[in-house]
Order: sequence, then C-alpha cells, then structure tokens
Amino acid sequence: MSNNTDQSLYSEKLAIPRIKLARLPTPLVPLRRFSAKHSIPTIWLKRDDLTDTSASGNKLRKLEFTVGQALSESATVLITCGGVQSNHCRATAIVASQLGIKSHLILRGRSDSPVDGNLLLNKLVGANISFASQSQFGDLDSLFASTASAYIDEGETPYCIPMGASDEVGLWGYIEACREMKTQIEEQDLEVDYLISATGSGGTAGGLVVGKALYDLDLNIHSFNVAQDAAFFKDKISQDIKIWQQRYGVPLNANDIPIYIQGGYVGEGYAIASTPVFKLIQDLAQTEGVILDPVYTAKAFYGLMCELEKGKFRSSDDLIFLHTGGLFGLFPQRDQLFP
Repeated sequence: MSNNTDQSLYSEKLAIPRIKLARLPTPLVPLRRFSAKHSIPTIWLKRDDLTDTSASGNKLRKLEFTVGQALSESATVLITCGGVQSNHCRATAIVASQLGIKSHLILRGRSDSPVDGNLLLNKLVGANISFASQSQFGDLDSLFASTASAYIDEGETPYCIPMGASDEVGLWGYIEACREMKTQIEEQDLEVDYLISATGSGGTAGGLVVGKALYDLDLNIHSFNVAQDAAFFKDKISQDIKIWQQRYGVPLNANDIPIYIQGGYVGEGYAIASTPVFKLIQDLAQTEGVILDPVYTAKAFYGLMCELEKGKFRSSDDLIFLHTGGLFGLFPQRDQLFP
C-alpha cells in the first residue's frame, strides 16, 4: 500500500484538519530490568503517557484530529462523554481550556462522586459537567442531542466528540503514530513481531491496524479489551474503519485488515482491577519507575504477562507495549494499592 521512500503523512496528503497538541515523537524505551527479572522477551515501552503532562495519554493523539476538525467547523464548545474518571474527558477539558473554548462533559456516574483524579482536573479547568446514570448513558445520542441543543440556544457552536474520540476522525491519531513507530523501530534496528495495547473504546486499536496496513508496519497488533468483550471490539473497530475509508476515500480494503482482540482479562468489569493487577503496578513502578493505571494499561500489561507465561508472544526477542497513560486514574484507587 505505501511507498517506503515517501516520508509524508497520509493525513497531510489529504489535508485532514489537525492541530498540534502532543509532544511528539514519544520515546520507545526498553524495560530491560523488568524483562530480565521475569525471563521474558524484552518489552519496549512506547511512552505515549508522555504526550503531555496534564492532558497526557493516547487521547491527545486522537484529539489533534478531532479538535482540528471541530475548529475547522468553528466550534465554540466541545461536548464529549465517559466515566467519572475518564482520561479522554479530562484531556478534552484541558485542551478546550488551552484553546480558550468551552467544554461539556457527560459523565457516567453520581454527582456526589469524590473530586479526585481526573474529575478533580475537569473541575479545575472549568469544564461544564452533567452526570448520567447507567440507564441514561444507554441513550448517548439523546444526551448529546439535548446538550448540543441547549448550547445552540445560547448562540454557541457545539461539536460532539464520541467516547474516547473513537470514530473515523479520531482514527487518524494512531494511523499516523504507526509512521512514527516504524521510524523508531528502524532506527533501533529492532525485529519486533508484536505491538500490544489496551482497548477501551476501539479508536487506538483501530488506528493501529489501519496504520499498520498503510505504512507496511511489519508486526502484529494485539489489543487487550478492558471492557465489553472481544467480539464487541472486533465489530466496533471494523465499522469505524469502513466509515473512515468511505469518508476519506483511501484505497484500502477494510475487509482485508486483520483485527486481533485478546479477551479474558476484563476481570469483574470496566475500571475494576484485581489484586494481581495492582501488584503488577507496584512491581513495574519499583523495577523501572514506570507507572501504569488500573483501568487500561495495567490490565493489558497483566494480560500480556499471563499470555507470555502460557508461551504466547515469544516468537521474537523484542515486543512493544503501548503505554496509553492514565496516571490520574490511579489516585482514586489508592486504597487498592495500599489496603
């Protein structure tokens, strides 16, 4: 599909709206002590937790394109949704503040939720927040429509961003991240068979599998779902890719793109981590000084460790794990770390 001598990005060729938000490229670093301690192939960490400080994480790559599109449509309010401790909502609220526009967050949870972690930062930057019950959250289209309508009545121009910025626009974030990783892999002369990530709304995983195809990235993308199940994400990602292809007209057969979702590690549910997951967070922090979060990265990393123990992912000496951030979500669960 791609011309390896052409270093330009597909989004630039198509003049896709984009604004600079993330500090790129993020480092690709080896976890040599941790890998040696556990007698596993060397895990190289793609440090997308370092895309920024307060607005850090994988969401920032997607928001470069999503907010770029919003601004191209003269948006004055960014409306999005997620859990009370949503990393995406926090990143969106901070970006809106940086740009001098409004944000409105529809959060699944109670209005009396402790003001901690991501929720604390949302309030700090002045995001408008409405809370919705689980049943209300089941009809997000109505919640978005009514919220947007209220802002239109006030003379504002709202732009609605889906959960996790995981749609055909947000896919561009990790499509273009694949060009960045390919360059880093070549520079470090690595032979990598696998790139591992967490998936909670499908946008990062979807971008990765499209980017792999567009940029001839010679490795397998495996994502560990931290919510729903593998079948849900295969369908969600497949649909997002088809809509992306239709919207942007990139000559890519969406039906030919393999999507690998590794299930079995959701545990008791989304944002609920088990004791072994928290022990892994402590192990990596004390061995490498790297902090994982209990909602996304630690669950996926725990799944990776379990699968390595079963003999999977051992076909090469090196593999890549995508650190998608989420540090602030650790604070509300401090009691699980130190019971």
